[in-house]
Amino acid sequence: MSAVLKPKNSKPVRERVSREEWQVRVDLAAAYQLAAIFKWTDLIYTHFSARVPGSEDFLINPYGLMFEEITASNLVRIDEHGKVIDDPLELGYNEAGFVIHGCVHAARPEINCVIHTHTRAGVAVSAMRCGLLPISQHAMRVQQQVTYHDYEGIALDMDERTRMAKDLGTKSKAMILRNHGLLALGETVREAFEMMYYLDCACQIQIDAMSGGLENVVQMSKSAVATATEQFERPDRPSTHKDWPALLRLLERRGIDYRG
Repeated sequence: MSAVLKPKNSKPVRERVSREEWQVRVDLAAAYQLAAIFKWTDLIYTHFSARVPGSEDFLINPYGLMFEEITASNLVRIDEHGKVIDDPLELGYNEAGFVIHGCVHAARPEINCVIHTHTRAGVAVSAMRCGLLPISQHAMRVQQQVTYHDYEGIALDMDERTRMAKDLGTKSKAMILRNHGLLALGETVREAFEMMYYLDCACQIQIDAMSGGLENVVQMSKSAVATATEQFERPDRPSTHKDWPALLRLLERRGIDYRG
């Protein structure tokens, strides 16, 4: 952390939050650092959030930091009304982040993490009338539950939250914001990260495949779609407890101090 980004509170964050909150902070910071590696960033303008266990508050990135600068200790805690509860660097947060993430956390109490991106492939597919097509195995992780929300401008209007929540529905964990970007939800940070990984990869594959013309793209049969979707959603799928530790080891091998 640079000299101009020193915490204002002398007591370390880890010492003034619960063990449960600290673990969520560590996981969310890891997700930000991984997003930087996977090139999901858009300067300082997108945001991931995670609910603080046992409360309606959630954690979000300080407005002004690049993703590779984010650690467990510098995340901002805000309540369901957008009031800042803890802001170690006093940088505030992106207002659009509260509109989007506050909407999802309020509408879907079982969701504990929300990831929002503006990747080139994600925005490109968000601008396609066809939406996400069933043309890759990656798409099968998300395609059957993707919902869509039409673009209304930069997400600064609190009234949009009602429409966004309605479009998201009660079951979807993946949403394409038309002409804007992608949204992935999870009951854990790990699940939300996995959903975004598959959603973004599926968008990249679709852009690549369609470069040769839509007439050359083979779409899966309905039976294949149903089978693959069921396989991805089976309760004993090994990746649900193997992928996150592997990703954390990637950060550790690179010497990234996301736990700081």
